[in-house]
Amino acid sequence: MNTLFKDSDVCRLVRTLKSNARGNAKVTAKAYVKGIAKAVALVLFSMPGATSFAQDGQALFATCVACHGANGAGNTALGAPAIAGQQESYLQRQLEHFRSGARGAADGDSYGAQMVPFAMQLADDAAVSAVAAYAASLPAVGAAAVDAGDARRGANLYNGNCGACHGGSAEGNEALNSPRLAGLDASYLKRQYENFASGLRGAHPDDRLGRQMAMMAKTLPDDDAAIDDVIAHIVGLSQAQ
Repeated sequence: MNTLFKDSDVCRLVRTLKSNARGNAKVTAKAYVKGIAKAVALVLFSMPGATSFAQDGQALFATCVACHGANGAGNTALGAPAIAGQQESYLQRQLEHFRSGARGAADGDSYGAQMVPFAMQLADDAAVSAVAAYAASLPAVGAAAVDAGDARRGANLYNGNCGACHGGSAEGNEALNSPRLAGLDASYLKRQYENFASGLRGAHPDDRLGRQMAMMAKTLPDDDAAIDDVIAHIVGLSQAQ
């Protein structure tokens, strides 16, 4: 282990955060946890090799720029979602699924099939990890406003069906392996919902978490407006962040 990195370094940072938070009612638990995460990240990225890892990820990301953009904001016209600020573990898992055939191989998933050759260009697990880490490090973006959908009804549907896993602000929950939804464009959100509901996504035996989402996709009311309403709410959340 790098001798510059010690448990005491993290402990010292955590103690400082506790001291700053003590007596400050405005410091929420979420903000406190974020502070600890940032502190640990600062220590980790001060380690030898961390800079090289980040540079490797940035270089590999060049393959992604044509569709997802240099800032990872995505391109609706190309069906490419925003990946900036998405959870690193989620991005890594999806790249692995594209590489293994667990995603993008189903008949009819034309957009998923387009991702497969790009994912296959990554040489190994280290390359997958590096590019996922780089994309996750990019600042998260907001989604374009939508005209369709009743955001008020969508809020009720979202909170009753999606919020427990994806978070009240659609920020995601890494502990539950639930990705960030805020910032994803409406067309991508709807396409993925329909893919889960129809079995184009989440049906592969190796995609355990996808199977969970495929089941949840069937919990919305059986009407065409429900998913549009939920998406209107999610897009509104992303614009508020």
